[in-house]
Amino acid sequence: MTAASGFLLVRAAGRLVGLPVEHLVAVAEVGEAHPVPSPEPAMRGIAAVRGETMPVIHLGAFLAGDACPEERGQAGVIISVDGVRICLEVDDADVVVRAPAMPLPATTAQAWSRAVVRSPEGLVPLLDLTVLGARLAGKEAQHEHGG
Repeated sequence: MTAASGFLLVRAAGRLVGLPVEHLVAVAEVGEAHPVPSPEPAMRGIAAVRGETMPVIHLGAFLAGDACPEERGQAGVIISVDGVRICLEVDDADVVVRAPAMPLPATTAQAWSRAVVRSPEGLVPLLDLTVLGARLAGKEAQHEHGG
């Protein structure tokens, strides 16, 4: 993991995390989210984002395993994982950085991180969006099959 890759730095529930640009579609304003039944407590609902209806997941709540806070995030980051588009609600989308990804420190136990990147604020965890997407798909499949 030494080649420089691109990552969008976002703030979610006050923490800085990186999203790999290969999964990014756009940063957009999120319209009104309409609640829908979901086994995922961090799901805000579904919303029209850039003319497309998609699920909206509060990223900070998702990472913490919590329900969505009442206060909405300031931005939506549309990602595509295995052909499925999801809008991640974040506090702020900062900047795309190009830097070499480094292995996670041995003392770090972050289930959604695949590596870290150095930023002026220190080491930033880089999220593995394929794992995140698989977890969401798995929960939806369990819900549809009565699990």
